[in-house]
Amino acid sequence: MQSYLAIHPEVAQALKNGLPVVALESTIISHGMPYPQNVATAKAVEEIVRANGAVPATIAIMHGKCYVGLTGEQLEFFGKEKEVWKVSLRDMPYVVSKQLFGATTVAATMRIAATAGIKIFVTGGIGGVHRGAAQSMDISADLTEMASTSVAVVSAGVKSILDIGLTLEYLETMGIPVVTPGQDAFPSFYSRQSGFTTPLRLDTPKEIALLLQTKWNMGLKGSVLIANPVPADQEIAAAEMEVYIQAALNDAALNHITGKELTPYLLKYIANHTAGESLEANIALIKHNAKLGAQIAQALAGTAQQQTA
Repeated sequence: MQSYLAIHPEVAQALKNGLPVVALESTIISHGMPYPQNVATAKAVEEIVRANGAVPATIAIMHGKCYVGLTGEQLEFFGKEKEVWKVSLRDMPYVVSKQLFGATTVAATMRIAATAGIKIFVTGGIGGVHRGAAQSMDISADLTEMASTSVAVVSAGVKSILDIGLTLEYLETMGIPVVTPGQDAFPSFYSRQSGFTTPLRLDTPKEIALLLQTKWNMGLKGSVLIANPVPADQEIAAAEMEVYIQAALNDAALNHITGKELTPYLLKYIANHTAGESLEANIALIKHNAKLGAQIAQALAGTAQQQTA
């Protein structure tokens, strides 16, 4: 895998020196938001990571390589280009071998980040068990990747278009700790509440970093899901969102939208039918996650240095 990496010099230097680095996905740029909000958000998120003491490493695929850290021009390209693959694990060898442009999902970003030596990854919300999965068997590769790859994921919980209860059950089955800072309720992407209690609560980046370090030092491989609630002044009430989610799911079914096209289709439908309110919440939560992710990365780097001193 190392031969397929193209690590930005700034990221490479930070990793060499044991400085905090935060991985960022590119699907949110190419498939999660419209232009120009996608590029503006990507750049703002990188600046938030820097402002909180870490080096950002946005990950994408192009020219037959997995790029770890993008330039401003490359961010702009992925925000504008229409022919960009949404790349999960199964797609990676095809997209790399064909030298196509690929925006990485949570699962693919985690795998590339782990190979590069990055331990903290920030996203909006993870994939999970889809509603109706008993019939469709639609379960995101994000979950299986989290069971095996030792990269912590900071998100606003699970995307609310999913079956949150079943996703939490699956995470438990796979031995993936789920931590929420600041509240006992598990968040649901656009909303601070989901109707479910979080399995674990830790309120500071230092406590979360210590949990991560302890887990991996014990030889327990795999991720930790850090479910960071959207800021209170930016949330959309769960009951209100459920109306739009049901309408989006019905529309997707009528149009036979399935597989990896389903999530971006649903998010776009919801954004269009909430007059952009859901997009604003999406932007707010990814920025909020970036701040926490950088703080955890910084605390984790400090913990690691103390243990090797």
